[in-house]
Amino acid sequence: MELTAAHWLYALVTLVVIVTMLFRRGVVLPTIVGTFLVACVYKGSFVGGFMAVFNANLVAARELFSIFLIITLMVALLNSLKDLGADQKMIIPIQKVMVNGHIAYFVLMVVTYVISLFFWPTPAVPLICALLVPAAMRAGLPAMGAAMIVAIAGQGMALSSDYIMQIAPMLTATSGGMETVQVADKAMILSLITGVTAVAVAYAMMYKSIAKPNSEEAQNAVDLLNSMTADKDSVEAEVSAASEVTIGHRKEIWGKVFAVLVPLSMLAVMIFMFSTKVGNSEAGTFAGGDGAAFIGGVAAVLLILASVAFGRIHALDKIGDHITDGFVFAFRAMGPVIPIAGFFFLGSSDFTGSILSLGEEAAKPGFLFDLVQSAQASIPENAFFSAFGILIVGIITGLDGSGFSGLPLVGALSGAMSNSAGIDPGTLAAIGQMGSVWTGGGTLIAWSSLVAVAGFCGVSVLELARKNFIPVMTGLVVATLAAILFM
Repeated sequence: MELTAAHWLYALVTLVVIVTMLFRRGVVLPTIVGTFLVACVYKGSFVGGFMAVFNANLVAARELFSIFLIITLMVALLNSLKDLGADQKMIIPIQKVMVNGHIAYFVLMVVTYVISLFFWPTPAVPLICALLVPAAMRAGLPAMGAAMIVAIAGQGMALSSDYIMQIAPMLTATSGGMETVQVADKAMILSLITGVTAVAVAYAMMYKSIAKPNSEEAQNAVDLLNSMTADKDSVEAEVSAASEVTIGHRKEIWGKVFAVLVPLSMLAVMIFMFSTKVGNSEAGTFAGGDGAAFIGGVAAVLLILASVAFGRIHALDKIGDHITDGFVFAFRAMGPVIPIAGFFFLGSSDFTGSILSLGEEAAKPGFLFDLVQSAQASIPENAFFSAFGILIVGIITGLDGSGFSGLPLVGALSGAMSNSAGIDPGTLAAIGQMGSVWTGGGTLIAWSSLVAVAGFCGVSVLELARKNFIPVMTGLVVATLAAILFM
């Protein structure tokens, strides 16, 4: 397709978005304005521009609503488990395993990864840090080491693949015109390579600073943590007091039941989802929307059971509160992504017809895809260049501290570049997803959710980001090389 003024305007706005991210500013405003301007120029009408802004957000919301729904149900389930105290009961027995700082490091990694994989790290971090970090520190793990492994395993390794809820790969794949499974499976492999590498490098860095269990040094560190997080402790005390006064014996019994039932249910979900990846069963393509629907349905049933166990007849009202809180959390976390995705959906001809209100027979421009296709002759057909180029773009888009706002861009770029890149589009998209989420999701950027990890562990967020840099960047480089060579 011949390039028009609208194509060049789209390219300019995309460049503005990237520069804005470099300056750590939000990109919702430039993407909305960009959608309006591109549509005005292409349609030759201000009315068409206004309609396109609304349509772009509507199309993005329609495509991404399953993401909001799965977040809502998982957060609602976690809140219902808090009512019963089951969330704490699931974790407390793990404290006994932390016999020394070295074991505590890897126990923290596994627990953080698994819980974050199912519930996302943002709601999981307070629970993990409140109950397991003090125990790990008593075992000899330094506070900075605990903070590093929680961030790397949760905000990094679990969130970058997001394999259970599949929100990140869905965002990346949709804007690139790919199936979610094309990105999800590869992102899972790359997240494990990045994570294992980062975990090993971080462990080597802190090996000599791990103290003996229950030593004076370890106890002093715990005392310092307690003094720095007094608010957290008071909240725990209030929760504990409320548990004893208001719920009593019934809550204790059901809390134990759900502390076993929920992990077993989630384990069964994981086993089933993995089992469909092997063999030749009809469910072999069970992923993406189907995967999100399955985990969401399981979460909804568990939410109902937990709400009834806690409130009995009051569950009729309580479950509505949990779902409302879940939607509020989902829109706070993902709301800004809608207008950003809407702009980058303009880059694909799959969506421009709906956004620009074009007729069935009209030509559908794919502004970003058309730009890349026209520049193919000047783009080196080199997998190494393309892979590390997408990784750098992903890292840049993560500088806003979100980790997810850049996924529509890296997905669209990956889909557009796949023909000239010499590398599978799903692999390219997964590499970009790694760069964006590991950077902005909460391992390298001090103004991201890394703040919460640092606060709960009682360490400087700037120092934590600096300590994470070498392990995480090493992991990203190793994973990208592995993708080029073996995927």
